[in-house]
Amino acid sequence: MFFPLHPETPPEGISLEALFSGRGIDTRAMNQRMVELMRAEGLPYGERTHTYNSRLAQELGKWADACGVEAIHDILYRAYFVENRNISNVDELVTLAQSAGLPVDEARDVLLERRYKEAVDADWMKAREYGVTGVPTFVSGNFGVVGAQPYDALKNLVCSNAGRLKIDGPASLSTRRGLNTSRTAEQTKPSRPNITQR
Repeated sequence: MFFPLHPETPPEGISLEALFSGRGIDTRAMNQRMVELMRAEGLPYGERTHTYNSRLAQELGKWADACGVEAIHDILYRAYFVENRNISNVDELVTLAQSAGLPVDEARDVLLERRYKEAVDADWMKAREYGVTGVPTFVSGNFGVVGAQPYDALKNLVCSNAGRLKIDGPASLSTRRGLNTSRTAEQTKPSRPNITQR
């Protein structure tokens, strides 16, 4: 499911300095922390200076999923988080689609005609209904966690719901009204998963 992280970001992007202006955040220190965390997990992470609107990249991802081309997600990750490329630019996205083995002309048409706009709109609506406030968000049963999590946190999330969790397929997800974004399990509302943010 795709999530609208900073959907107000203009197509040309915005510097991280401007994005976090007035919030007392040292963007260089933040970036260095991410580099170290990602390195510990064996993942690449570059010197990010800007954030870009990911809407068209999400639409490209939806199309690639429909084509069975999962590689696009790693390619988009690398382009955005490692190479600091503008993933809201159609020409850039077409180049990335080609590197995933997708047909260039069709990729351009998919993006320009916004063929997967409604599919991404549906994901965004589902994210709002669930109360998702950040990425990634992991949900199991009526509980969840937001943000990068250590293995043990994810294991505990799944194991704590193993006896209670009934999975009927996609329909079981659509019956949820939303996610409770409170921090503790004690505050769980019966109809909404409890989300712990880190």
